[in-house]
Amino acid sequence: MLASEAGITTAAIYHYFDSKLDIYKAVLDELQEQVYARFALAEREADSFVAKLRAVYEVAHQLNRSDPTLARFLGSARIDRLRDAGLGAALGRSDTRGEGFFEAIVDRGISTGEVAKGDRARLISFIRAFNIGLTDGLSADLREHRRAVDGFLLLIDGYVAKN
Repeated sequence: MLASEAGITTAAIYHYFDSKLDIYKAVLDELQEQVYARFALAEREADSFVAKLRAVYEVAHQLNRSDPTLARFLGSARIDRLRDAGLGAALGRSDTRGEGFFEAIVDRGISTGEVAKGDRARLISFIRAFNIGLTDGLSADLREHRRAVDGFLLLIDGYVAKN
């Protein structure tokens, strides 16, 4: 089906990829690159911790609105890697780009005084849990996705105002 959609032969695909797993990995890597490139662009244009998160989650919502299958694929890849030991071994650990990306935003919040240093690990875990829920649980419903983003940002605004 992939070869047909691309207008090439199956043999031509296997000239570039050794297996279906290699194709899967290439698609997964490319999609993650696209998402984090968009996130990084949005994040760079903002100065504060809250502004960076706001910009990134606005992009996440725009991406989900333009192609909800993107989040579903990335979410299912995360789950499949946990569910299937062979796939998990072949793909390695979950995407560390996302972890490092959001850790850097939290660290920026610490450096600006918006985030208490002692809250770093808890905040990173909270963001990770929110990202999984947003991707896996709400990407199919744009209204719920928007509400979740807005609610998350309200919580973050309240946290920063408290500090």
